Amino acid sequence: MNKYTLILAIFLTGILSACGTQSNEQASTNSTSTANENGAISAAEVHKKIKDNPKLTIVDVRTPDEYAQGHLENAHNIDWNSNSFENKIDGFERDKPILVYCLSGARSAAAAEKMRSFGFKNVLEMENGMMAWRAAQLPETTANVSVAKPAGMNRDQFDAALNSPKLVLIDFYADWCAPCKKMAPYLEEIKTEMGDKVEVVRINADDSAELSSQLSIEELPTVLVFKNKTMVWKNVGYIGKEELVKHLQ
Repeated sequence: MNKYTLILAIFLTGILSACGTQSNEQASTNSTSTANENGAISAAEVHKKIKDNPKLTIVDVRTPDEYAQGHLENAHNIDWNSNSFENKIDGFERDKPILVYCLSGARSAAAAEKMRSFGFKNVLEMENGMMAWRAAQLPETTANVSVAKPAGMNRDQFDAALNSPKLVLIDFYADWCAPCKKMAPYLEEIKTEMGDKVEVVRINADDSAELSSQLSIEELPTVLVFKNKTMVWKNVGYIGKEELVKHLQ
């Protein structure tokens, strides 16, 4: 290789390296932009938002034990992994900003996606959760100042749920109820597999104590099936998927 060929090769290598760097920087910028579009903001930005808006609704989706060890001031604790997450989050206003966080960001991302599917219009997620908050040495508290009260379901909401052209399957359950936990996975399957003709509504009996009393729900699980707002079948206690589906045909 003569010296002119060598100089040309070095020159081209430098150009390609520069282009590669520019491409990587652009990819990084695009990645950050996507995260922001999805509502993810840094711990520092969260801290500023709370200062600017002390009434900002904040939801900690970690377990109660994690919450008790330290959380953002005035944060509501609604465990993402609890069966009552959907009922409890339903109590918040959908048209106001709401911030969600967990330990590192995975649970809050899942919770935020679910909330958006429920119609929440402005859901913010704290990037990397409490790990980022603590790394930035931002303030936290161990006081249970604002644990979310169960939203539950009232009689008007129950009656509205029955206003469907489909069969309506009502499942009264509780988080502590072992048979209820056993039934939960296949009830989700029925919701998907028979969604064209069956509405599945799960009601936490503990959170909806008044409604449970009004409907004389004395044991769990209790399954009620309604057609045209009239109860056509009832089952108290555990029932398998195959047997339940027979009553929905």
